[in-house]
Amino acid sequence: MKNVLLFTGQGSQFSGMGAALAAMLPEASAIYEAGSDILGFDLKKMCLEGEDAVLAETCHAQPAIYATELICLEALKARGIACEGVCGHSLGEYAAMTACGMLTAENGFRALKIRAQAMDEAAKSQDSGMYAILRMPAERIGEICAQTPGYVVPVNFNSPAQTVIAGERQAVDAAAKACAAEKARAVPLAVAAAFHSKLMQPAADAIAAAFTAIPFAPPTVPFYTNLTGEPLAEGTDMAQYCAKHCVSPVRFAQELQNLHAAGFDTYIELGPKKVLTSFVKQTLKDVDMHTVTDPDSLEETVTCLKHTD
Repeated sequence: MKNVLLFTGQGSQFSGMGAALAAMLPEASAIYEAGSDILGFDLKKMCLEGEDAVLAETCHAQPAIYATELICLEALKARGIACEGVCGHSLGEYAAMTACGMLTAENGFRALKIRAQAMDEAAKSQDSGMYAILRMPAERIGEICAQTPGYVVPVNFNSPAQTVIAGERQAVDAAAKACAAEKARAVPLAVAAAFHSKLMQPAADAIAAAFTAIPFAPPTVPFYTNLTGEPLAEGTDMAQYCAKHCVSPVRFAQELQNLHAAGFDTYIELGPKKVLTSFVKQTLKDVDMHTVTDPDSLEETVTCLKHTD
């Protein structure tokens, strides 16, 4: 057995996320307190009691999801499960960086405070959006986007069955309508802007400048990246990487294929809710999948993993 931890991205948040795990985990208080001190708001209250509309705001959603993922990670570690590789989806890369020793929790919160504010400011200056397109090949989705007036592009290659498009509001709506006309399913995403597109360039510029003050360590286990689908190259400039990450497609399906080719056969998703497991199921065959979102799923995962060992 060779396991990889998967961390979900923005959009997976909900009020009350992580509450049951936090209640049983002594380390949770320290995670919430560290985040609150850095962010300037009560992170625990935001995660456990925040109104959905407020929690969905980028400046709240990103650190709240990150905190919840760290709690899931600590719960798994407390049960004696160590990771052999990590992979995050978009925002989830920051929890993956923490899991493999690249970032401390405190520096993760510092990074996300900068990132979320920069992305929020970029979002407020534009009218844009994102759709998940289901049941249509990525190649055809790309053709439709290219034929659509205005700016709209594929940005998240999640699985053979799902590609996300992003762009200017009129263009992304028109492209989604065109996909639906060809019998695809187009689902609008509850996010504030066209993430992972060139419309996030102002945020990328701010991140490139500010992240030079954030210390990153080399990963202790392979860290597979959204940008290439491959393990992070040695000596990567992480300030530049994180900036480019904001305006580049997420090649998640390719990451999964490369992980599988490297011998990873056990995929453990950590986060507020089950999201990435469906992408694994749509992309890979003959692999084990587990999730850690609450005490029951933690117990089931640990029991299965230890039985396999």
